[in-house]
Amino acid sequence: MPSRDLGRSWPARAIASPTMQPEHSDTTQAAGSFSVSKVLHYLAVGLLVVGGLAYWGMKPPTANPMADPRAAEAMALVQTHRAKEAPTLRQALTDRVQGMAARGKGVRMGEWTVEKKRDDLYVVKVFVREEGSQGGGLRWFERDYAWQVDLTKQSVVPMSMPAEDLMPPGMTGPLLRGGGPAGL
Repeated sequence: MPSRDLGRSWPARAIASPTMQPEHSDTTQAAGSFSVSKVLHYLAVGLLVVGGLAYWGMKPPTANPMADPRAAEAMALVQTHRAKEAPTLRQALTDRVQGMAARGKGVRMGEWTVEKKRDDLYVVKVFVREEGSQGGGLRWFERDYAWQVDLTKQSVVPMSMPAEDLMPPGMTGPLLRGGGPAGL
């Protein structure tokens, strides 16, 4: 059996092995691009955080009624106002939504919002999205519940037909009596 000379030096590059890597491989380039990728990732996340904080700080008062104590008072006045078939308007609306959901209809109540119109005049709104069928297909529609609140007079006047439907008898707004909401 012929003996092999293992002491003979062959150039290391001549022997190609899948486990061996050349001296100047792509790993140094990958390490450099990985750090750039990491920096870009953190930069994107940082921009999202800064953008979210900027939005939160500059959002209009309709999106955050608690920023204005008078707006919060207007919302509380509407939500705790007497209703036709429940102790409060909020409870009447919640009962209506839960009743539709119990019958298997798709329904979603949106967030309560408050808009300031003048010094002590506010508009409180909530949207209810309901599933309905029309022409053989399912369609969604929104009911706009809106009330005008005068904090000076401590009065709540419905501005939409769905809102007026929740009000107790004798407290109908200008929609059924004719005319538009006062001050708007």
